[in-house]
Amino acid sequence: GTKQRFAVFTHHSTLLLIDRQRKTTYFVAQGRAIRWMIVLYTSLEDLIAENDRRYEEQMEPSTPEQDRLQRGYIALAQILLWLHEKLTVFDMDDAEDMLKKLKKGADAARGDNTSTLKDLVAAWVNQDFRPSHLLRPDEKQSRGFAHEVCGKLLCPAEWDWDNDHVKAGIRDRTSEYIVSENSWPWFLYENYSSNPSNLKHGLFKSKILVQAFKATFTSPSSAREAEGDGDGADILENNRRARRALSQVKVKTCVHFALSGVTSWRTVDSDFDYEMFWNNIVDFFENVPGPVAQCRVTQLLEWWTRKIFGRNHREDLTPDVVSQMSVTALADQRRALEDAAYDSQ
Repeated sequence: GTKQRFAVFTHHSTLLLIDRQRKTTYFVAQGRAIRWMIVLYTSLEDLIAENDRRYEEQMEPSTPEQDRLQRGYIALAQILLWLHEKLTVFDMDDAEDMLKKLKKGADAARGDNTSTLKDLVAAWVNQDFRPSHLLRPDEKQSRGFAHEVCGKLLCPAEWDWDNDHVKAGIRDRTSEYIVSENSWPWFLYENYSSNPSNLKHGLFKSKILVQAFKATFTSPSSAREAEGDGDGADILENNRRARRALSQVKVKTCVHFALSGVTSWRTVDSDFDYEMFWNNIVDFFENVPGPVAQCRVTQLLEWWTRKIFGRNHREDLTPDVVSQMSVTALADQRRALEDAAYDSQ
């Protein structure tokens, strides 16, 4: 009767609600990887639209921005292996709802990471540089070029922060010293110093970058060990994951934000465009001018893999090498004892 139909309806509604909540939880959780490993600013809709354009339109020479979007979509499809199929079978409303939940997870992850790095970067700067004015982890107004150490780390590689004229020009924002995304800051360089005649030397090898990467992708406690190589745990899987994550260079942008005096996440800070800064770093790794540069990028990524996850020499364990090791030697000895016992009978 009526009660039975109502019970069936209630049960069906409950199942639909549970399924909807389950999907929401899943998509939000999956979305957290997007800002970590794929794109920091670009919308998912723009990535999907560019991929669709390449399928639907007659292929014409693409712009660098379109190529960047397509590389982003390829990375998205590689990280979220189920996404392409879902976009194919979902109707417009379901697809929009899915993308909304993915974006919610993505933005939440970015917020968590920037908040964490705001605190950690303050601790690292205080510990390594011991400035006269210590950074407070809970505020950012005293950071940026107003702070002696933060200013040095944010200073463009082509200028000398220790020169009072340069420092004053940067702080006063004169036209002679415009700080923009078109410069590599010192905090990206090994030992926080650069060689203007060889700007690639030491680039993306700074201690604070290693600390930030470890804090973001492994654990905050692992960031305390930034000087030597990693411990080599799960090296094969981590090597694949590190290469993929590093190619998206989220950490470099977030460290710049943590050192700056900007109090809330934004795209442009005065003359500095964070999105263009992101694109410049991505292009360094992905849009190389030729095989020589590609080789250097590969070597840099291998350096990062060792730094984060340790060294691995599995490829050097040839049969000849293994035959000299104790496991093989003991197996030979045991067989020899068995043969000797058999011969004595």
